[in-house]
Amino acid sequence: MCAHYENIRDPRVIREHFKAEPLHPDRAAEVKQDVWPGYTGTFIVRPPEADYGDEAVASRVAMPGVFGLLPHWAKDDKFARHTYNARSETVADKPSFRDAWRKARHCIIAAQAIYEPDWRSGKSVPTRITRADGQALGIAGLWDAWRSPQGNWVHSYTMLTINADGHPFMNRFHKPGDEKRMVVVLPEDQYGAWLEASADDARRFIQAYPAEGFSASAAV
Repeated sequence: MCAHYENIRDPRVIREHFKAEPLHPDRAAEVKQDVWPGYTGTFIVRPPEADYGDEAVASRVAMPGVFGLLPHWAKDDKFARHTYNARSETVADKPSFRDAWRKARHCIIAAQAIYEPDWRSGKSVPTRITRADGQALGIAGLWDAWRSPQGNWVHSYTMLTINADGHPFMNRFHKPGDEKRMVVVLPEDQYGAWLEASADDARRFIQAYPAEGFSASAAV
């Protein structure tokens, strides 16, 4: 589970690491640095126009969206508080996520760090987790578009997770006795393929990032 992460707002990192163009730079003020469910963060998609050979359209764009997937039938945006993570084992069947999965609405969540509680001392210690090489985390996710009761279109996203009971690094987090979970961090060379993958091909990307690729420090 990941309910708190550090968003990337620097357009230079978006362009250089993720090879994406900010789609709504005029809305930069909406995007938070520390993101919790229901907050606005940055997610990256491949726009449909890119598949038609439109050279005026970037092959990847970074958009602001709500952290927590809002399916078309959600009554209000508070629903995002319950859909910020999607279990990869059940994502194709859960009503909240199955449409986005079936439509292969893949995205990458741009993060500098995620936060998890370390319970090895017997109490919860907030811990900041980054890539060991200092590079950005590209987290695999799903996105959707939701029309609010006021008639406004709202984009939202969720992070895909997998079991981490046997992961040498991520199994140290969360309460003893609870199932260990981790988000799906993509290697950079898989960014493009993930965004373009069909629903049938998506599961080959659902892999655990190597333990040696992570670094952890106490959150301040």
